[in-house]
Amino acid sequence: MYSIINTVLQIQTDKMIPIAKPILGKREKDLVLEVLSSGTIAQGSKVKEFEDKFAKYTGTKHAVATSNGTTALHMALLAHGIGKGDEVITTPFTFIASANSILYCNAKPVYADIEESSYNIDPEKVKEKIRKKTKAIMPVHLYGNPADMKALMEIAEDNKLAVIEDACQAHGAQYNGKKVGSYGTGAFSFYPTKNMTTGEGGMVTTDDGSIAERLRMLREHGSKVRYNHEILGYNYRMTDIAAAIGIAQLERLDGFNEARISNADYLSRKLKGIDGLTTPRLNKGVKHVFHQYTIKINGTFPVDRDKLAEILKDAGIGTGIHYPVPVHKQPLYKKLGYKDNLPVAEKVTKQVLSLPIHPSLTTKDLNHIANTIKEVAEKR
Repeated sequence: MYSIINTVLQIQTDKMIPIAKPILGKREKDLVLEVLSSGTIAQGSKVKEFEDKFAKYTGTKHAVATSNGTTALHMALLAHGIGKGDEVITTPFTFIASANSILYCNAKPVYADIEESSYNIDPEKVKEKIRKKTKAIMPVHLYGNPADMKALMEIAEDNKLAVIEDACQAHGAQYNGKKVGSYGTGAFSFYPTKNMTTGEGGMVTTDDGSIAERLRMLREHGSKVRYNHEILGYNYRMTDIAAAIGIAQLERLDGFNEARISNADYLSRKLKGIDGLTTPRLNKGVKHVFHQYTIKINGTFPVDRDKLAEILKDAGIGTGIHYPVPVHKQPLYKKLGYKDNLPVAEKVTKQVLSLPIHPSLTTKDLNHIANTIKEVAEKR
């Protein structure tokens, strides 16, 4: 039905424009070498320094470093006492780790559908899912776009629920001038594709001193004092090597984010007005930091999402589908008996396509991405 286009698609880039690209420089290398020279490479002074600086950055009283974003979510839930028989309301449109962290606590994920405009959990749908067993709400600031925290915090307060913010994709994002991760208990990931990285690593943020104390015990085999184990804990520690990278990356995070925001604005202006293609929507009072720049393709576009991804790949442009299957439709959750009808999430999984947005992109790269898509759109 559709033939590969000439002209733009024949202008191949020298190499593939990747969907993500971590940026590491001299500062990161120098701090890592400092750690290696010190002889203390496991959790130590660099982890403490990173925690203090991350807490200050997010505007929280405490930050507790951990081994990755998934363990950050797991610890945050456990620190709030989430356990067997409890229910946590979350989104079906996210990476599976969000829901799995609830299962790790022997609790039950309960899915509320999303807003189609933001791809984030719909507060009105959250209200419908609250039951006697509900103990927490876990919104995900998807793609770096903050969820509606005003509405969600009001729901939580009215129903005496904990709020665990999955901010794993949203370092530096803001809602009404306040950074995500500072509304409830925040969980962050520092995986290499994120807006900042430590290689692998995570962080939990909180203003509650008792929660912070419990978090530190949970990551350290349940102990405050070595060889004295008070609760069931885990080895979820971050290394000083990872923390050294994190310190350097945190110094650069605002610059990284501004580059992402600028790249997103450029692409949105270039792609504006294309029939059947929706660019990311920016809500009032929200600072979207564009971990992903995700467009939506509907039936009036000349090709479907998967075909467009194939054409972009042929043109040397990497893409990603975040996410092709909603969590409640994953084989694991189907085996667990989930049969939810969540039409918005199920619809957008067939439409979304993430384009490169990272700070390493040049104007030439951005033009190549936009012009390739426009060329497809014009061949009706």
